[in-house]
Amino acid sequence: MSAATPLNSAREGAEHFDVLIVGAGISGVGGAVHLQQQCPDKSFVLLETQASFGGTWLTHKYPGIRSDSDLYTFGYRFKPWSGKPIATAEAIRDYMGEVIEERGLASHIRYHHTVNTARWDSEAALWTLEVRNAVDGSVKVFTGRFLWMCQGYYRHSKGYTPQWPGMDTFKGDIVHPQEWQEDYDYTGKRVLVIGSGATAATVVPAMADKAAHVTMLQRSPTYFAPGENRNELADSLRELDIPEEWVHEIVRRRILKDGQEIARRSFEEPEGLKAELLGAARAYLGPDYEVEKHFTPSYRPWRQRLAFIPDGDLFKGIAEGKASVVTDEIDCFVENGVKTRSGEILEADLILTATGFNLCILGDIDFTIDGTPLRFEDSYTWLGMLYSGVPNMCWVFGYLRTSWTMRSDLIGDFVCRLLKHMDETGVQIVTPTLREEDKAAPPAPFVNPENFNAGYLLRSMDQLPKQGPSLPWQFPQDYYRERELIPAAKLDDATLVYGTAKAVQTATK
Repeated sequence: MSAATPLNSAREGAEHFDVLIVGAGISGVGGAVHLQQQCPDKSFVLLETQASFGGTWLTHKYPGIRSDSDLYTFGYRFKPWSGKPIATAEAIRDYMGEVIEERGLASHIRYHHTVNTARWDSEAALWTLEVRNAVDGSVKVFTGRFLWMCQGYYRHSKGYTPQWPGMDTFKGDIVHPQEWQEDYDYTGKRVLVIGSGATAATVVPAMADKAAHVTMLQRSPTYFAPGENRNELADSLRELDIPEEWVHEIVRRRILKDGQEIARRSFEEPEGLKAELLGAARAYLGPDYEVEKHFTPSYRPWRQRLAFIPDGDLFKGIAEGKASVVTDEIDCFVENGVKTRSGEILEADLILTATGFNLCILGDIDFTIDGTPLRFEDSYTWLGMLYSGVPNMCWVFGYLRTSWTMRSDLIGDFVCRLLKHMDETGVQIVTPTLREEDKAAPPAPFVNPENFNAGYLLRSMDQLPKQGPSLPWQFPQDYYRERELIPAAKLDDATLVYGTAKAVQTATK
């Protein structure tokens, strides 16, 4: 325990830490490094359900699993990336493993540890977590002053699969990519992939060489951005023997600048940006391909995530006849495949439902605040990090367009700044609290669907916190704004209410 903790109020038999981090994925590992660097006196532990670190990059096993963000921005600010911009899951886990080894984090991580309950006690200013050890079935108790939720935002155990008529009549296998088994042999099989997002764009070219044929069935098209899986600026800088730390930062800034321009054009010049994206598709698919039908969405670019296609592999597979695209709706499943609304039968031996995932709010953990069950959907978000009525807790929710890690780094800086501020002012509790003027206007959804309308968000928006009419009760979801907004956020703002534990009050009388 650090010197910053006035009294040891840990429950009897519990392991106590200043900071409890839930999750050893990209956010949790990054958060631990920020604590080491900026709050070296703080004790911490990472509680991870899985058998190892990595989060998405551990649990997803489907063919071709790779990033859909470049690793110069998806990688950590403090750890230069030197591989290809779009990386395999294995390469990303190797990178994270290096961070864990270099920073000595292994001793801080508890694998096979699933948090079942989280109880906040204002009198003790303490979180108490009941955690199940999957190895021996035992239940352990951990206590901490601050809870840092880094478990992500979707349910790893089961993906989202709609229910269509006749699914039980299909004679082949129906598999969601999240539940893919690595030893599954699809050699020579007719594969039907339902969906057109980043997962579908990954598995279709990855399976095309071994499968008899791969068909991507989409209800509506998605925008794709093809390009070489290399960064010309990075290659040029390395030719000049520029240190990797400089290469990483320069390329990172270039990519972010280019991304900012794409975001601007998506609002101000959507037709021009759309024409460029469709032109890039035609360059691979040829002038006779029905690009208007299969690759022209009804929404403007960037209203959903823009999927990068490394080396144009999806388009190449289609052009070579190994894969094909059907744009139609499903009428029903039949014994040998799927019947579409237009009456076409798409024959298949294996159907992959790349139809998205299920949002997982706060890790499906049972939360109570001073004995009252937490209704997270009733809370308001404080800059998309803290939540009204929830003391001493941060939930990392990254960017939906820019790389997730860009936001987890910003949040890491903020949490460390907040913890140091609390130590300096002698308080143990911070609770975002709505003022009267904050309650005047009707609440807005956690993410504005006019700005980003992905299905997994729309399906679960009623479970998420709300936004208020003005800052800090908003979640901008804009790196280019938040890179200045979050570091400048005032810690003595009246929306942050501080307090001390009663045990500390009694001890100081």
